[in-house]
Amino acid sequence: MSGTDNEQARKTAEGLVHSSGFGNEHSTEAVPGALPHGRNSPQRAPLGLYAEQLSGSAFTEPRHSNQRSWLYRIRPSAAHPPFTRIDNGGLRSAPFTETVPDPNRLRWDPLPEPAPGTDFLAGLWTLGGNGDVTQRAGMAVHLYAANASMTDRVFSDADGELLIVPQRGGLLLRTEFGLLRAEPGHVALIPRGVRFRVELLDSEARGYVCENYGRPFVLPDLGPIGANGLANARDFLAPVAAFEDVEGPVQVINKFCGNLWSATYGHSPLDVVAWHGNLTPYVYDLHRFNVIGTISYDHPDPSIFTVLTSPSDTPGLAGVDFVVFAPRWLVGEDTFRPPYFHRNVMSEYMGLIEGAYDAKTAGKGGFVPGGGSLHNMMSAHGPDRDTFDKASAAELRPQKVDDGLAFMFETRWPVTATEQARTAGHLQKGYDEVWQGLERHWGSGA
Repeated sequence: MSGTDNEQARKTAEGLVHSSGFGNEHSTEAVPGALPHGRNSPQRAPLGLYAEQLSGSAFTEPRHSNQRSWLYRIRPSAAHPPFTRIDNGGLRSAPFTETVPDPNRLRWDPLPEPAPGTDFLAGLWTLGGNGDVTQRAGMAVHLYAANASMTDRVFSDADGELLIVPQRGGLLLRTEFGLLRAEPGHVALIPRGVRFRVELLDSEARGYVCENYGRPFVLPDLGPIGANGLANARDFLAPVAAFEDVEGPVQVINKFCGNLWSATYGHSPLDVVAWHGNLTPYVYDLHRFNVIGTISYDHPDPSIFTVLTSPSDTPGLAGVDFVVFAPRWLVGEDTFRPPYFHRNVMSEYMGLIEGAYDAKTAGKGGFVPGGGSLHNMMSAHGPDRDTFDKASAAELRPQKVDDGLAFMFETRWPVTATEQARTAGHLQKGYDEVWQGLERHWGSGA
């Protein structure tokens, strides 16, 4: 991708306007008069458009969880040729049976630089996951590394929604619903089945993706916190209608039951001129997260940092939580302030967007931006030796933690690493050694 293309994409991204609110009923038209009034599917839709409903939930789900939008488009989605199987590249899906679930703690450096001409889709690389895509249960952890925009092709995922976490390089997401800009420090969510194309705002891009096979992400309940805090609904930005009226071959790639399928359309499917509803892509700035923490003693459980949750059939037990460790003050008295040692019934994949994480040593061979660690259920983990020694001796004055931005995908089931992740050259050897040297203090008078 040329620098001119990057500049044009960034210019487009910087001029975007949005509609705000998580789960809102949005209504937007790119051309005045494109939205019908008083009904969803008139006998003749305005401006010669086709009316089409996109359902993200079953028709009969309760109103509070029912997701759907009406799209008014130049051609209906049904007008396409057959799909044929194509190679999956580095993309894998559940059930993950290449390897067995591993109780060992694992950590990876960032993905290697991709080959020239690698776009977002070609740069997707699956680390692992759980569940079964055909049962709409579980999740997958992917990483991406790209140095080219998607050109004359779009992608959709029938298996799950995609939570995209950029780590390096901005993205312009052209979706059926309009355009979104996602920079490092943002997250973007593409609902199940929504078609989109990724253009790079910089010469290269790298990041993480959580593919959620289960129930769509929602904001967590706040309970005793009250009505406000954590991720505020008004900070989630949805696109306004913007469409492509393009005649000519476009490759449409669909991920369905774990495999990639391709069809060549004679037009762009990103041709929605107007839409309304509560099913939409969105983007959220993680720096807007309203951190709740202790103002007395002890360290709260990391669940207090949950941005989004995919509920399961058991209250409080998520199919997957998305958790962010955003800038915050530490003021706990007589308290070990980094995250404590623990074992968890949940499984945790952690990534680092920028800076350093307060429980792990940074730098070469450590926990670095673009890398990640996997701690499966009941595997013991916590601060490494250097962090423990420093925190145990630190002066307990108010401390601002603002030199890093980390996140976690936490899931109810073990994450089985793919064969390519288990044998990758960027898998760190000797990760267990970070906890060596934690000495016995019992009986020493300490």
